[in-house]
Amino acid sequence: MIRLNLAARFAVVILAVALVGCGGEVTPTAIVLETAVMRTPKPTFTPAPTETEAVLSATETLAPTAAPSETSAAETPAEPAATDTSVAPTATSEPPTVTPEPTLAPTKRPVTSLRLASPEYGMQAFVWWRPEVASRDLEKIREAGFGWVKVNFGWRDIEGAGKGIFDWSRTDRIVDQATAEGLDLLVRIDHQPAWASGGSATNGPPSNPQDLADFMSAIVGRYSGRVRAWEVWNEPNLAREWGGQVPDPGAYVKMLRVAYAAIKVADPNAIVISAGLSPTATWNDGARPDDWYLESMYIAMGGSSGGYFDLLGAHAPGYKSAPETDPAVVAADPNLGGQRAFCFRRVEDLRAIMVKYGDSNKQIALLEFGWTSDSRPDSPYFWHAVSEETKGDYMVRAFKYAKENWSPWIGLMSLIYLSDPDWSEADEQYWWAINYPSWPVFQPRPAYDALKAMAK
Repeated sequence: MIRLNLAARFAVVILAVALVGCGGEVTPTAIVLETAVMRTPKPTFTPAPTETEAVLSATETLAPTAAPSETSAAETPAEPAATDTSVAPTATSEPPTVTPEPTLAPTKRPVTSLRLASPEYGMQAFVWWRPEVASRDLEKIREAGFGWVKVNFGWRDIEGAGKGIFDWSRTDRIVDQATAEGLDLLVRIDHQPAWASGGSATNGPPSNPQDLADFMSAIVGRYSGRVRAWEVWNEPNLAREWGGQVPDPGAYVKMLRVAYAAIKVADPNAIVISAGLSPTATWNDGARPDDWYLESMYIAMGGSSGGYFDLLGAHAPGYKSAPETDPAVVAADPNLGGQRAFCFRRVEDLRAIMVKYGDSNKQIALLEFGWTSDSRPDSPYFWHAVSEETKGDYMVRAFKYAKENWSPWIGLMSLIYLSDPDWSEADEQYWWAINYPSWPVFQPRPAYDALKAMAK
C-alpha cells in the first residue's frame, strides 16, 4: 500500500483544485437525459469507489413502499452514506497506523457564539471521496451566499480498524477545504465501527457509549476551533438508524450525554446538536413518532436538556405542501398526506415541546429540509413530487417563512442537497438535489439559482 505523507497529500489537494479551475473552461460531451437535461460525465480525476467500497447498508436505503396511510411510515428520504461503510479502497493486510499530527498548527477560526443568527444558511454536500468535486461544491455553496456546509463523517471510516487506530486523511482534507472557503462546518457523526457494536453493519448505537465519547474526544480535539458544530447521530426514532432495534429515546440520551461531555472538554466553544428526528406519526417496531420521541427524550433527561445539547436538531421535508401550509390543514387532507408530520411546519410541534419543558431560550437547527421532484411513477415518493421550479420556489419561501415567523428560535437551516456525482435517476436522492450530477461543469437546477439569488 502506498502511503503519502501530509505534505504530499496537501500537494495532491492543491493540484486537484488547480485542475478544477482549469476544467471549468472545458465543455465535455453532454449526455441527453430523458428529461432533456444536459449532464456532463462523472468525475475522472479521482477513481470512483469500487462496488465493495460504495456498498451501503440495506437498512439505510429503505423507503416507504406506498403513499402515506394511518399505518405507513412517514420518513424522510433515506440518505446515502457520505463515507465508506466497508473496506477502504487501498486497504491491505498491513494494520493501519495513527496518522501523525501536522507539524504546523492549523489556523483556528475566531471564537463564535453558541447563539446563531436567525436563520443561518447551510447546504449538505458529499465531499468524502473526490477532492476536486469537494473543492468545486464548497465553492458553489459560498458563491450562493451560504455560510455553512453539512458533511457526514462515518465513525467506522475513521476508527474502523480498531479502538484508538485512526485514519484522518480524508477528514483533514475536508476540514482544510471548508476552512479555505470560509465555511462553517457542521459534522454529523454516526455509523459505528463493527468492533464497537458486536460486528453489526447496521447504523446503530455502540455497545458501550464510552467508546463514542472516546472517539468524540479524539476527533473534536483534533479539529478544535475548526469545526463549529457536531450532530450526534441521525434519526434515532427509526429502527434502521438504531441498529435494527426498536427506537429507544432513553438509550439515545444516555449516549448523547457522554458525547456532549466529551465534546465540551475537547472544545468548549463547539456547538452540540441533537440528532435530527424523522418526521413521522408511525408507531411500530420500525419507527416512533418524532413528537413522542422528543417528549420522551425530555423525560429521560429529567426535564432539562442542559448537558445534552445546545441546539435541538430537526428534519422538515415539505412533502406535497407549500412551506406556509398549516399542519392542521395537512392532517385534514388525505391528498396532502393526512398527518401533521407531512409538512415543513411540523417543526412548530417540536418547538412547542421545547417550550413546555422550559427550553424557550434554545434554538432549533433544521438539519434537513427540501422537496423532491421524483417523476418516476413507481417511486414511493411520486405522490408528493413537485416540479424543479416549484422546488426552488418552495425552498426560497421556506427560508422567508422561517425568518419572518420563527425568529429568534430558528438557528441553522441546512437544506438537502448538492448532488453526489455518482447519483443517477435510479437513486431517490437524485430527485431531492438542487443540482445535477456532473463534472467538471456545475449543472444547477432551478432551485440552486433561486437560492443563490435569494435575499439573505
